[in-house]
Amino acid sequence: MGWSLGYLKPCEPRLLDALFLSAGRALHLANSFESKCQYVLRMAHLAEVSQADPVLGLQEMIANLPPDKMLGGTLRDLSNTRLGSRPSDFDLLDGARKARNFIAHEGASIGNVMDAKRATILKHSIRLREAVSDLASGDNVVSAWVFHIEEPDDYLPRDLMDAYPTMVDNWVFSHFGGLLDPPEPPDEDVPPEAAEPATA
Repeated sequence: MGWSLGYLKPCEPRLLDALFLSAGRALHLANSFESKCQYVLRMAHLAEVSQADPVLGLQEMIANLPPDKMLGGTLRDLSNTRLGSRPSDFDLLDGARKARNFIAHEGASIGNVMDAKRATILKHSIRLREAVSDLASGDNVVSAWVFHIEEPDDYLPRDLMDAYPTMVDNWVFSHFGGLLDPPEPPDEDVPPEAAEPATA
């Protein structure tokens, strides 16, 4: 069928709703991440322009800012600023960039929704969850930079930074319950034959 929707009802409407809710929340986080990266780069450029010519007025400094770039270019430029002192941060940011691209272009792409089966939806949701995890790691880095720019005299909220990946995962995926969690490993104290169900 050429149309995205038709008269037939989806096979898995509740799972589709869960996936699309997750994809929408993930897209919000991806857009926010990109905006924060651009903001940090603009602030870094403003600082450089101000240091290079301290007599420039604010309007002149803003006029000298380079135009916004795509996310990849923004991250490359960020790596050349004073913020680029930790290569591991830029590995996280590059992973977040790739995750952002997946979320933006494929986050809700499961083919024909009328035919989407449970296994397909869950497999795609697990892949989306991996991308959101990578996005949250990079977003945590750039959010700390934003905090430092806006609150230069305050200490970073380490408790929030530590909790952030779990907070993001819960906000985006908690409505799935345990459907996306890996299966529990067998108890090592129980012999394999004892762990199998009894047959009559």
